[in-house]
Amino acid sequence: MFSKILIANRGEIALRIIRACREMGIKSVCVYSEADRNGPWLEIADEAYCIGPAPSAKSYLDISRIMAAAEIADVDAIHPGYGFLSENAHFAEVCQHSGIAFIGPNPDAIKTLGNKAAARAAAVAAGVPLLPGTKDLVETEQEAIEIANSIGYPVIIKAAAGGGGRGMRVAHNEIALVNGYLQARAEAAVAFKDDSVYVEKYLERPRHVEIQMIADQHGNYVYCGERDCSLQRRHQKLVEEAPSPAISAEMRRKMGETALKLARSCKYTTAGTAEFLVDKQGNFYFMEVNTRIQVEHPVSELVTRTDLIRAQIMAAAGEKLPFTQADVEVRGHAIEVRINAEDVDNGFRPCPGKITDLFVPGGPGIRWDSHIKAGYSIPPNYDSMVGKLLVFADTREQAIIRMRRALSEFKIEGIKTTIPLHQKIMHDANFMKGDVDTSYIEKVLLAKG
Repeated sequence: MFSKILIANRGEIALRIIRACREMGIKSVCVYSEADRNGPWLEIADEAYCIGPAPSAKSYLDISRIMAAAEIADVDAIHPGYGFLSENAHFAEVCQHSGIAFIGPNPDAIKTLGNKAAARAAAVAAGVPLLPGTKDLVETEQEAIEIANSIGYPVIIKAAAGGGGRGMRVAHNEIALVNGYLQARAEAAVAFKDDSVYVEKYLERPRHVEIQMIADQHGNYVYCGERDCSLQRRHQKLVEEAPSPAISAEMRRKMGETALKLARSCKYTTAGTAEFLVDKQGNFYFMEVNTRIQVEHPVSELVTRTDLIRAQIMAAAGEKLPFTQADVEVRGHAIEVRINAEDVDNGFRPCPGKITDLFVPGGPGIRWDSHIKAGYSIPPNYDSMVGKLLVFADTREQAIIRMRRALSEFKIEGIKTTIPLHQKIMHDANFMKGDVDTSYIEKVLLAKG
């Protein structure tokens, strides 16, 4: 097992990894930017090193600075968390060549599955169901038009690299397609330094359901149920729950086995997520693989009684997973809401600033994954998420009631947050019935005012 791990990330996920390390008897090393000099998670880490100024390109995305810190701290592994360099194959290769374990899949698996276009090709080879779309990257506007005409509108243009909803545009006609193609490439170039895109059929009003996978280096592949992430705004997830209210036990098995089939074909190891779109008839279609731990992993932990970060570290260290597929049983219901520092009434405008007062809900079945505290100033340089509030209960109805109670107790003063929106969601009749899709937030809930 590793003796010291460097965490190439910040905030909530850095703290989550530090806690796992402590329970495993592993020393943790954090790197931080000048903007995060007073980050509360740094107080808990065993060591911390400043790696540069606030801009991510000069700190959390600077591989040379991170590797210099890893050498100084003499670590034997690096955990990238999510975002930043977590799906960067070059970073994984640098770690490998430096004799430092990368807590994630091997570089070849990242190249294959971390790139959405390459992942589509791998899915085709593995016999995984897909929506109609391009086999290769789309190089010109004319090529995009020809593809759209062949598969029919609406279509969606997607960046091959990255994630988080960036570099994606839906088109219902040729004019929108050309504009969307140019916008998606420009956005992808800025966000991921890779402007390559592909085109596929756009499925209207689907559910977004994903399978949590984890594998070790001994051929053990396990899926830990599914998560429903259908409540989104501009492809950014707001609420996640497990299990999905729209998935039967048999469909869960089929989706899980399909995800593992793809993972095995690419010799994938450690944690990852296969994401699918599900139509009204219950058909599911592969969308992409996130080759990292995800923001919403705790809902899977709660319903399967697993510690995914611990298992991820064990797998990367060459140890066998502490559980098998036969051990995984989905019980109860978990819901996670992302608390973002955003002003919902003003177009979800980011709202960085000082937290003047904080009261976190508690009681049975409540989990709060966050790095913030009263007096902490949220920097304007990074993602606006400040924490994840989770509830767990025996049934979905009880979980919703528990989440309502928890949100009513929550107090974060000094900044605007998405708490009022989540309160609205938890009282929405269609959400309570489980009758939502990926367009529900924008087309229905926000439209109600």
